Amino acid sequence: MHRHFPFWFLLALTWSCHKHVETRGESLRVGSDARIQGLGSGDLIQEGTASWYGHPYHGRKTSSGEVYDMEADTAAHPDLPFGTRVRVVNVENQRSTVVRINDRGPFVKGRIIDLSKKAAREIGILGPGTGRVRLYLEGSIPSDSGGSFLIQVGTFSDFSRARKVVTDLEDAGYSVLIERFEGLYRVRVGPYATKDAASSQSRKLKQKGYEVWIISNNS
Repeated sequence: MHRHFPFWFLLALTWSCHKHVETRGESLRVGSDARIQGLGSGDLIQEGTASWYGHPYHGRKTSSGEVYDMEADTAAHPDLPFGTRVRVVNVENQRSTVVRINDRGPFVKGRIIDLSKKAAREIGILGPGTGRVRLYLEGSIPSDSGGSFLIQVGTFSDFSRARKVVTDLEDAGYSVLIERFEGLYRVRVGPYATKDAASSQSRKLKQKGYEVWIISNNS
């Protein structure tokens, strides 16, 4: 997660071919649709700063819809597909653990992954709170799953405003996603398997005062 709110943070990358990207000293190999292309099990994905999260997020829903368990082998990553397994290696002490990505985050500049409390303990960053790590792919990259339609309810330049909308919608029982694109934050509800299901929910959101429109999950 780590939003400090459980929502799905997607990086809407539009590159059409595989490339290597350097961002603020953090190295990430990505391809189209923010998926890692051409990497095999054991290949280095990324190096940067890891953090961890526990209470009060324990027991809340993650961006993937799972309930967050801080004693499970899971982590939040900004754009790796849910279900991706990565080996996290502490650069300082070489301790490692394998986690499954089931949430989006972290949303703190300079951090690349948010670990569960258990995973943080296993690599020795529970006390410090952060640590320099390398991420290696374990197995293969899973294909994304989920519904085909989303409902967009707003676009914001200020993250705090987007977060307020997310919190309000989550409190109302909606599954909410947030996407950062070209410096803006787009708040979306869903996904829904059919357009009819999305239309039904969009009518309810309009009644709540939101300006909404239905989009493809691939948009």
